[in-house]
Amino acid sequence: MTDTKPILILGGTGKTGRRLAERLSAHGVPVRIGSRSATPRFDWEVPATWGPALEGVGAVYISYYPDIAVPGAAEVVDAFTRLAVQHGVRRLVLLSGRGEYEAQRAEEMLKASGADWTILRCAWFSQNFSEGFLIEPLLAGEVALPAGPVGEPFVDVDDIAEAAFVALTEPGHVGQLYELTGPRLLSFAEAVAEIARAAGRDIRFVRISHDAFTTAMAAHDLPAEFAWLLNELFTQVLDGRNASLADGVQRVLGRAPKDFSTYADETAATGIWSN
Repeated sequence: MTDTKPILILGGTGKTGRRLAERLSAHGVPVRIGSRSATPRFDWEVPATWGPALEGVGAVYISYYPDIAVPGAAEVVDAFTRLAVQHGVRRLVLLSGRGEYEAQRAEEMLKASGADWTILRCAWFSQNFSEGFLIEPLLAGEVALPAGPVGEPFVDVDDIAEAAFVALTEPGHVGQLYELTGPRLLSFAEAVAEIARAAGRDIRFVRISHDAFTTAMAAHDLPAEFAWLLNELFTQVLDGRNASLADGVQRVLGRAPKDFSTYADETAATGIWSN
């Protein structure tokens, strides 16, 4: 990559953005982190911060906060992508979600923006078990979710970050939609069992009702958009619509995706699931 302009990484401190920033920096590509704590500041809820963050950048990695599945996300992404193109920033890579209505709306708006786009449509992140809301129940020894035996092709965020890096720095990815999944389907019960094995601990999975889950979320005093998102994921998205594998990782990286058991072993070795 010969362009010396920085790449703006929205959600640059998040699961995928942080890893992408590390990869770009390691290869000498200048990076601008897009976050509320960065300079210039970037805040999805304050459109006045978007322009200054876009000044002088060559490309943008778009990770919407809190999640692209949240109602209204598509319109915000639409407004941002159009502003980016107005600023002369044509190269946009979007982190999207599989089987999510709002995410697919955002994808269509990106395609219509006039940008040179690439879409990374991702399955459930493996790292939600180690860098998200599931750490606490795993440490407590019991994960209670309204999730049945439906399979999910958990994808490792290292694979997502690597795909984003390649899409942003190598030719041949403009106009491509890569559906990123892991190499096999696991139910949430099976995923928790893999983590228990890797951590050498007794961790139970308990299937609970949606009502019980909603009540439990309310007790945690989560922000409204996160409570909505979790409810949407477990009531709508995990209905079997995503119980299939895709070849996006192979297409963009030329190799097989990381298996969940490898993720579990590597993560357990850090001690994060040890209590």
